[in-house]
Amino acid sequence: MKNRYNIYSDYLKEKYNGKVYKLPVNLPGTCPNRDGNVSIRGCTFCDEDGSGFECLPNDLSVRKQIELNKAFFIRRFKAEKFIVYFQAFTNTYMDFTTFKKCINEATSDQDVVGISISTRPDCLPDKYLDFLKEVKEEHNLDIDIELGLQTVNYHTLKKVNRGHTLAEYIDAVLQIKRRGFSVVTHLILNLPYDNELDVIENAKVMSAIGTDYVKLHSLYIVKGTPISEEYSRGEFTMISLEEYVDRVVTFIEYLDPKIVIQRIVGKGPQGNLDFCNWSTSWWKIKIMIDNRLIE
Repeated sequence: MKNRYNIYSDYLKEKYNGKVYKLPVNLPGTCPNRDGNVSIRGCTFCDEDGSGFECLPNDLSVRKQIELNKAFFIRRFKAEKFIVYFQAFTNTYMDFTTFKKCINEATSDQDVVGISISTRPDCLPDKYLDFLKEVKEEHNLDIDIELGLQTVNYHTLKKVNRGHTLAEYIDAVLQIKRRGFSVVTHLILNLPYDNELDVIENAKVMSAIGTDYVKLHSLYIVKGTPISEEYSRGEFTMISLEEYVDRVVTFIEYLDPKIVIQRIVGKGPQGNLDFCNWSTSWWKIKIMIDNRLIE
């Protein structure tokens, strides 16, 4: 079947001439939206793991996590090259000395071709970016910065307590591009306050600003989070699975075809959820999206 969007795995295989997998690294950390610098509540949908629920324990060293994950991906998927992925929390918010140590540990493996760093648009100090530029040049590594945006609708950003607006995201992209890094943008296409026009605007802004990659996710609701309480009180309802599929297809139709889609559907931590993917496997949803694109 012909692919109707730019798929990440195919892109990596062509770029690096082999099977490339991301090695998630979990660091003990926090977020300025939790510790009082921006807010103490955090994003209304974020749980205590800060999106690192599939990672190894964060008390393991960076080298050890890379070693264990690398062995797993080689054994299971015959992976050949790797991108070290600092996934959970706001990784450019940690102490600068600690940050440098962690990044330097990630460069020590000869099979590592890149580093991916997850962070917030409002948390990119110059010295962190300048250091990463030195690492990129010294080790000839590709570096991408993953920004959690979720939506371009700044009213929705306020409602979910993101602690930043669209303007900070745009500024962050400009700062990242200036240093020769790639940009990954994380978006949620079914936030309860967004509609199809917001989905279209998401795609248009991604295309205009020149993000290199996008990661799409449907909203999952973790028990105990503020948005879980809103959901339990009936303050909003989730759109149907069929409407979500339509939103993804609409997004792709408006997206610059050069932009690589790293993920078209996600999943949440099992066993602690009020809602996740309409109780449907992510793979089935992906097939539904592919079939709708064909139609």
